[in-house]
Amino acid sequence: MNQLEAFRMEKDDFFGHDHQSPLTRDQKKEFKGLDYFPENPNLRLEIKVEEFPDKQRIEMRTSTGDTQVYSRHSRFRFSADGRDSELTIYEGPNGFFLPFVDSLAGQETYPAGRYLEPEPLPGGRFLIDFNMAYNPYCAYNANWSCPLTPAENRLKVPIRAGEKIFHKEQ
Repeated sequence: MNQLEAFRMEKDDFFGHDHQSPLTRDQKKEFKGLDYFPENPNLRLEIKVEEFPDKQRIEMRTSTGDTQVYSRHSRFRFSADGRDSELTIYEGPNGFFLPFVDSLAGQETYPAGRYLEPEPLPGGRFLIDFNMAYNPYCAYNANWSCPLTPAENRLKVPIRAGEKIFHKEQ
């Protein structure tokens, strides 16, 4: 078992059994594990980013109508599914944050997008591992408040890595 498989197994155990799981008691009764894309080594990227000089602050609306404040930290370019794309990395009180929506949204991935926490590396680089992309807690239970993906992070390409859409009737 590799590191990604072990992580996914631990996450499924947490979702199915932990009292802090985003799943309701009824959802846990039927839960058999989350659905994931197969590991895609081509979407584990060490990327050089272009930092924004002004670190503009933005308010992201949430799924419950509130707002959360983030700073636009940097932008990076990458290739997925044979097409060039770019995304913005944000910085908030808990570190770096990368919400994104791909072209599979609503079919294979959560319609409001998935999240990543990019890992800073030396030399203005980041580790962006789309295999670790996950659904926000509001994908499982509407009682959670989750930031909505800004328009600049809506991709026209599929990202076939990470967590797939959650179907309540698991």
